[in-house]
This record gives sequence, structure tokens and C-alpha cells, in this order.
Amino acid sequence: MTEILIIKCLNDNYAYIYLNDKKEAFVVDPSEASPVIDTLEKNDLQLKYILNTHHHFDHIGGNYELKEKYNCKIVGSKKDRERIPGIDIEISDGDYWSFKEHTAQIIEIPGHTSGHIAFFFKSLNAVFTGDTLFSLGCGRLFEGTPTMMWNSLKKLRALPDQTKIYCGHEYTLSNGKFINSIYPSEDMRLKIESLVELNEKNLPSIPSTIADEKKMNIFLKADDVSLIKNLGLQGKSPEEVFGYIRELKDNF
Repeated sequence: MTEILIIKCLNDNYAYIYLNDKKEAFVVDPSEASPVIDTLEKNDLQLKYILNTHHHFDHIGGNYELKEKYNCKIVGSKKDRERIPGIDIEISDGDYWSFKEHTAQIIEIPGHTSGHIAFFFKSLNAVFTGDTLFSLGCGRLFEGTPTMMWNSLKKLRALPDQTKIYCGHEYTLSNGKFINSIYPSEDMRLKIESLVELNEKNLPSIPSTIADEKKMNIFLKADDVSLIKNLGLQGKSPEEVFGYIRELKDNF
């Protein structure tokens, strides 16, 4: 049996542990070590690799402690070789990285940071998107332009509809409220109700799917004619529409 475990870290971060039937595991974006160690020990797992989507502290904070304790290897973007502590395996856009029978396609998705990558495991129907694509949202532009982020989101949007999205934070409820404030719909109202229930039960809204995001995530719709018309942005390019929406979210 294989499984992806969701680990809550810090305030609203998620790390993810993939485990196989041999009790071997990798972890994605461990912002802190202790909850990851607790989960590994509870499930009697052997940590073999750490996968980092980008260099921000709330995604790599547990790297050194986990590496020292488990003698595991750290996988990250070649572009972030100076910014990811303890990196062992450097990967780039279009590369493939394998863990036993499963292989990840590496997709470069700059915008949030310049070296941001996603790990797409087709055989697991899973993509680890860090802080680029969230459920109902996308990341802030710290080291990129709206054009860069829009192009990155289009790469993720093109993945198979059934792909499950494992992102870096629990932002779904606030993202839904933002969307409903500028592009309201009955579907979003009902989605927000379900998200409030999950939040009250302290349950994750993750994973989403590519199909869900294509339907509901306004940041993936910057080339949608009806949305552009609704926002009064006729004649604007998708990059300009995306940038406008991102700026609204930054000030929401």
C-alpha cells in the first residue's frame, strides 16, 4: 500500500510524507522537523529523501535536523543550490526524479520565487506545487512577474484533470472568500460553506484536483472571456488580467 500523509506544520503550512509498502518514505517541504519526526516514528517509516519546491524558510526549516537524524538526501532546484540548505541532488525543468517505482517530472514554475519547481508524479496522480498553485489561489509574486506566474500556472493547468494538488498552505477558505468578493457564484457560496465546516473541524481542504481548480480557481481563468468581461477588462491580455487579480488579492 502507498499513501500520502498530510502533516500540519507551523501556523498554516503543510508538509507531505509519501510512503510505500516497504515503509520507505520521502517528505515534501518540511518547514519544521518535529511533526515530521512524530509521523515517521508513529508509522515506523524510513525517511530516504527530502523534496523542496523552493527555498523559503517555511518549506526548508526542517532540512538539517531531518538530514542529520535520518541520513536522507535533499532534492531541490539547481537554481536554488545556494539557498536550500544541505542540498544533495540538483534538478532542473524537464528532469525526472525516481523513488522506487514512481517517477516525478520536474516542472519549473517561477513567479513566487525564481527557482520554484513542482514535482508531478503521474503514477500517483499527484503534484506537489509548493506556493505556486493553491487550492482556489496562487502565491504572491516575490521574485517574478505576472507573466512568469501566469505561464507557470498554465503549465500546472495543463496536467491531467484527475491530478491531486498538494500545496504548501491551508489558504483555501480565505481564497474562496476573495473569489466570491469579485466574481460571486452559487458554486463558490456553497464551496465556502463546506470550507467553513472543514475549518471548524480542523480538517484540511487539501488535496484539491486540477479539474476542481480549472472550474473554481479565478487565477487559472485569466484567459476566460466571461471573467474578463465581468471584470471590465476587455482588450487586456491574460497576463494583464492575471496581474490585476493578483494585485486585488494582495490588498484583500
